[in-house]
Amino acid sequence: MAVLNHVAVTVRDVDSSAPWYQQIFGSDPVLDEHTDAGFRHVVWAFEDGTLFGIHQHDRVLEDGEFTEFRCGLDHVSFGCADRAELESWHDKLNKLGIENGGIVDAHYGSGLSFRDPDGIALEFFAPPAG
Repeated sequence: MAVLNHVAVTVRDVDSSAPWYQQIFGSDPVLDEHTDAGFRHVVWAFEDGTLFGIHQHDRVLEDGEFTEFRCGLDHVSFGCADRAELESWHDKLNKLGIENGGIVDAHYGSGLSFRDPDGIALEFFAPPAG
């Protein structure tokens, strides 16, 4: 079976979004370049080798805000080892002044939902205890 290698989301202004993601991830991107394919991308690498990128295309984007109620991306979720790590992310988001939905528990795990500057739905997720 293939494993997830990277996720890339399109943003309206990479110069505004990159510092926002940088403060969330707490690290510098590993790549920031304009490609021959007509977009600039900024990419972060996680310890497990997964990459997360933001893209700003040279062409004009369609009007309208992101919504998970359109065919396409619903949300991107970042895994936490346990609920304690999830709680630390909740504290960090609050300290950064980033609105979030609080920790929501379910039988399959606990999630913490929030949105980036373009309204893209993001989440931190921890498996159920025990």
